[in-house]
Amino acid sequence: MRASHLPSPVSMRAFFFILSALWMSPEFLLATNASITRHYNFNIKLHNVTRLCHTKSIVSVNGQFPGPPIVAREGDRLVIKVTNHVQNNVTLHWHGIRQLQSGWADGPVYVTQCPIQTGQTYVYNFTITGQRGTLFWHAHISWLRSTLYGPIIILPKRNVSYPFAKPYKEVPIIFGEWWNVDPEAVIMQALQTGGGPNISDAYTINGLPGPLYNCSSKDTFKLKVKPGKTYLLRMINAALNDELFFSIANHSFTVVDADAVYVKPFDTDIVLITPGQTTNVLLKTKPYIPSAKFLMAARPYLTGQGTFDNSTTAGILEYKRPSNSSISNKKLPLFKPTLPMLNDTVFVTNFTKKFLSLATAQFPANVPQTVNKQFFFTVGLGTSPCPKNQTCQGPNGTKFMASVNNVSFVLPTISLLQSHFFGQSNGVYTTDFPVKPLFPFNYTGTPPNNTMVSNGTKVVVLPFNASVELVLQDTSILGVESHPLHLHGFNFFIVGLGFGNYDPNKDPANFNLVDPMERNTVGVPSGGWVAMRFFADNPGVWFMHCHFDVHTSWGLRMAWIVLDGDLPNQKLPPPPSDLPKC
Repeated sequence: MRASHLPSPVSMRAFFFILSALWMSPEFLLATNASITRHYNFNIKLHNVTRLCHTKSIVSVNGQFPGPPIVAREGDRLVIKVTNHVQNNVTLHWHGIRQLQSGWADGPVYVTQCPIQTGQTYVYNFTITGQRGTLFWHAHISWLRSTLYGPIIILPKRNVSYPFAKPYKEVPIIFGEWWNVDPEAVIMQALQTGGGPNISDAYTINGLPGPLYNCSSKDTFKLKVKPGKTYLLRMINAALNDELFFSIANHSFTVVDADAVYVKPFDTDIVLITPGQTTNVLLKTKPYIPSAKFLMAARPYLTGQGTFDNSTTAGILEYKRPSNSSISNKKLPLFKPTLPMLNDTVFVTNFTKKFLSLATAQFPANVPQTVNKQFFFTVGLGTSPCPKNQTCQGPNGTKFMASVNNVSFVLPTISLLQSHFFGQSNGVYTTDFPVKPLFPFNYTGTPPNNTMVSNGTKVVVLPFNASVELVLQDTSILGVESHPLHLHGFNFFIVGLGFGNYDPNKDPANFNLVDPMERNTVGVPSGGWVAMRFFADNPGVWFMHCHFDVHTSWGLRMAWIVLDGDLPNQKLPPPPSDLPKC
C-alpha cells in the first residue's frame, strides 16, 4: 500500500519543517502552565501527487501529504476549522482523543455528525484532557482516510517531564498505503460485486514507498541521526487494511508509550502496530559513526484468507558525517533487518503481552475492579445473499459481510448523536443490540453451515459511569483472523487475552487488574479473544469498529449510547450551530 508526495524529497522536508516550526514556535517557548487554545485551518482540496511513476489527484488537507501535524500540550483546547473544497463528502476524526463532553467533534459520519458537504465548513472544538503522547487524525467516511491523515502530537504540560530520559529529537513515523487508482472506486466496486477489494500498490513511510518498489528510489524517507543520541520515534499505523511489523537493521527500541498512554518501558528489535494504533519508542544510536547505512522496513502481519499486498516499505537510517569526511554515505553498504514471518502469531502474542501500564501515583491504572455490565461480542466475517439478477463474487456466489454478534451494522442517513440528543430515535436506530450471541456455537472450531448475517442499526445503551466488561471473540466462520477494534470516546484496559473460545468460568481468574495496558485500539487475536474493561464516564454516542476499513465497510461496527449523569456538568452540551446537516 503506497502513500503520496508533496513534490518528492521536498514533500517530507516541508512536512518536517512545519513540524519543527510548530515545535519551536513562540507559543511553545513562552507558554505557561496554563492551557491555551490552538487554532488550525484545514482546507480539504485536491492536489497532484506522484508515486511509483504514477501521478494522480488526491484529496488532501492544505495540499500536504501526509497532512499537517497538530501539535499541542495536555490540557490545550483545539479549534480546527475544516472547509470542504472537493466533491466528496468529508468528516474528520481525531483518533484516540477522549472527547469528554465534546462528542459533536468526534467525526464518524452518520454517528456523531452528518458529512461536511462541498463548500461547507465545520469547526471541530475540543479539549485534550488527561492525555499525552501520539495520536492521529484521519477522515472517517468511506475510504478517504487513505490520503486524509496526519499526526497529533500531545506534549506534556509545560514543566512536566516525560517519565523517561528526554530525547534529543522527536520524529513522526507514519505508515500508510498508496493506491495508483482511486480507493473510493475500489471499495465501491467491492461492495457492488460482493467480493474482496483490490489491494493497494505499496505501503509507505511518511508518504514515501521507498527503494524496494519499482520507480521509487527517490521517494524514500531518510532519517539522519547523530551518534550517541536518543531519538523518540512517534509511530502511527494509518494504513487502511494491514497490521505491520517494523524494524531498523542493527538497532533496537525501547517502547515507552502506546495510544497516548505511558507504558512500563521494554526493549524490542521489532514493533507490531495495527491500523489505528500509535507507539512511541526510544531509538538510541550507536556511540560511533558506523561504516554502513541501515534499512528501516515495514511489512504486513497477515492472518486472513484473502489477497494482500506482500511487499515491504523501507526508509534509510544514516549517520551524519563531518563536513570534511572523505567517506560518502552513498557508497556505504546497506544492512537490512530481519522481520518475522507474515503469519507469526507467536511473536505478535508475546509482543502484545509486554504492554503494561505504569500504574504509578502520577499515572495510575484506574481499571474497574468490579463490573456491573458484561458483554460478549463475536467479531468476524460472514455473508449475505446475492441480489436477484446479479452475479456476486463472495463465497459460493454470496456477498462478503462482517458483523458483531451476527449484526452487520447499517449506517443511518442522519446522525445517531443528533437522533439521541433530540429524542428522535424512531426509525433511525433500535436499542436491542444483542449483549451476547443469540445462537452460541464453537466460535473457533468447525464453522456453522449458515454463514449469513443479519442487518440493522442497533445500539447498546449504558447508564452513565457504568463499569463495563467486554469480551471480543474472533470467529472461524470464514476463517479466523485478527481484528483491530477501535472504541471511540474511551480508553479501555486490556485485562486478558487468549486463544480458542473464551471460558467465563476459568479465564477471569487470570485477568490482570493491577497494571493492564490502557489503549483505544486492540487487536483481537486470530482464533482467540480479548477482554477489556472501562468506565462509561463520557455521555454521548460512541462508535466501535474494526480498523480494517474493508471490514468496517462490510458492517463490522456498532455503537454505544452512554446516558447523561445526574449532575448538570455531566450533561452533553447541545450541538454547535454549524453542525453539518444531512
